[in-house]
Amino acid sequence: MNHSSEMVKAAYAALSDKKGEDIRIIDIRNVSVMADYFIIASGSNSNQVQAMVDNVEEELGKMGCTCRQVEGYQSANWILMDYGDIIVHVFDRDNRLFYDLERIWRDGKTLDVSELK
Repeated sequence: MNHSSEMVKAAYAALSDKKGEDIRIIDIRNVSVMADYFIIASGSNSNQVQAMVDNVEEELGKMGCTCRQVEGYQSANWILMDYGDIIVHVFDRDNRLFYDLERIWRDGKTLDVSELK
């Protein structure tokens, strides 16, 4: 069992559970040594964005995963969660369009959650 893919599945489910929008998984293993996967999601307002992040932290915590660092929680327009093997980005809609991480990391492979082993 690949631990990072299990983390991605749990994070994806946690984001989805809080009605995360347009959740994307990007496999960056062949592009960067920074992490194995990026997960990118949007929320419609700051309360939802924070709730999504809280849920990811709770669900991954149940798996024994500790978040190394969280950035942007107070402003809640772009929250980054660093779990080492996976990095979770949760945006409000405007900032997701502005920063367009999918374009920046287009060399990575976009995956559907069902493709994770």
